[in-house]
Amino acid sequence: MELDPIPIGSCSKDHQSIYQHWFNHADSDADGRITGNDATRFFAMSNLSRQDLKQVWAIADSKRQGYLGLQEFIIAMQLVSLGQSGQPITHDLLSSDVDLKNLKPPIMEGLDVLLAKKKHKQKEMDVNVISDTAGSSQLQPSLSSSWFSSKSTKKVPLSSVTSIIDGLKRLYIQKLRPLEVTYRFNDFVSPLLTNSDFDAKPMVMLLGQYSTGKTTFIKHLLKCSYPGAHIGPEPTTDRFVVVMSGPDERSIPGNTVAVQADMPFSGLTTFGTAFLSKFECSQMPHPLLEHITFVDSPGVLSGEKQRTQRAYDFTGVTSWFAAKCDLILLLFDPHKLDISDEFNRVISSLRGHDDKIRVVLNKADQVDTQQLMRVYGALMWSLGKVLNTPEVIRVYIGSFNDKPVNDAVSGPIGKELFEKEQEDLLSDLKDIPKAACDRRINEFVKRARAVKIHAYIISHLKKEMPAMIGKGKAQQKLIDNLAGEFGKVQREFHLPPGDFPNVEHFRESLRGYNIDKFEKLKPKMIRVVDDMLAYDIPNLLKNFKNPYD
Repeated sequence: MELDPIPIGSCSKDHQSIYQHWFNHADSDADGRITGNDATRFFAMSNLSRQDLKQVWAIADSKRQGYLGLQEFIIAMQLVSLGQSGQPITHDLLSSDVDLKNLKPPIMEGLDVLLAKKKHKQKEMDVNVISDTAGSSQLQPSLSSSWFSSKSTKKVPLSSVTSIIDGLKRLYIQKLRPLEVTYRFNDFVSPLLTNSDFDAKPMVMLLGQYSTGKTTFIKHLLKCSYPGAHIGPEPTTDRFVVVMSGPDERSIPGNTVAVQADMPFSGLTTFGTAFLSKFECSQMPHPLLEHITFVDSPGVLSGEKQRTQRAYDFTGVTSWFAAKCDLILLLFDPHKLDISDEFNRVISSLRGHDDKIRVVLNKADQVDTQQLMRVYGALMWSLGKVLNTPEVIRVYIGSFNDKPVNDAVSGPIGKELFEKEQEDLLSDLKDIPKAACDRRINEFVKRARAVKIHAYIISHLKKEMPAMIGKGKAQQKLIDNLAGEFGKVQREFHLPPGDFPNVEHFRESLRGYNIDKFEKLKPKMIRVVDDMLAYDIPNLLKNFKNPYD
């Protein structure tokens, strides 16, 4: 089973040097990114049609980041070269039998003249710099370096950002984060976002009861084991393991991972040392891990062991990871189809992330075709009671391990089915990096709406408190009748009832606070977030769309 990473513009060193020179010329603001205006000016020298150049940009910017880095620029130049030779520009062109290493750079009309002028101008500037060495010179800090400075109070206009993700960071810091802090969203729902939350690679989480093949599944995709992997018929994985790219093979303890600013796991500190001692990061150099991070989880136990022998909130942790992940795989074994009450609670904690869930019926070659049909029916029946969605969830059937399919049991029909199902699952996994930017936008908008509803709830509870006496009884009454208060907020502001938080979870969080100390509703802050959703985000997407649309 192959899962090749996205092609990144393989070419010879000589050609790479040429492309680097061209890239530096096209990148007018020297930020390492070529955006719309730079691209249209540079690509126009290829004399390809607008439709061809639109396709070139769409393929090169497959992750829809809104810009081209050097690797994406090389892909674009290779596509232009192929287009100039008369080949139709399609998504499959780079994965065909084209010899990319020996593919000549495209013909860019007038580029040599521009490069010569730029070189001459650079020489003149160097002479002037040398002549001014006696004068004092002081380096000015770059705009981007001051974005996240705590001393910087001046707002940075969105026109200065160079990608969609950068724009989301700006909008979060300037418009959404103040509302979160004011109404303590981080204490009730989700910790405040950091740089690493925006820049993190897409994540895939695997959940299931013990020995359903979660660790083996990751090992099979990587075609090798990872540091800290344990496989066996008994419950072997006793901790959450994040498998990600790194310079060398090593395991990093959870407490260390949680305090590293370049990793998006600082929010896990809320689950305490008991959890962090059962959490680790496994790093290794691997081409697949440069695009996707995997989260391996402990098998869900049955009975009281799940709650009493784990000293941390297991469902809370899975819910936290579910919010961060781009895809959630629920693995089942054909011999362990029963969904225990504990596993039911884990699946219920994924509420609000139904679009990310995929089901994998693993080890399917251990039963024959007739039994597999019955197993599939039983699984769908069990899932129907747990997943509260009217749609049928996608179930992948296969045997995801290093061993060949057991033909003696599954037969030729089963083998053909497993191969097609594996291809479909791999296609889903390959699409994750391409959709990562869209997912970030989706999660950002979802978070903004959740913050607004949270602000309405908190301010409503504050308004219901008496001014002088009887505050203790009034608070207890509000907490006991929280579902009714949610209904009042929903009717007053015309909000969808499905967007409200879980009543029981909110009630437990609320018990530790004095409602009278909460802030009143600040309509101006709400309007800022409304404007962000209605104008700023659409304008951001418009600025970084395909420049040939």
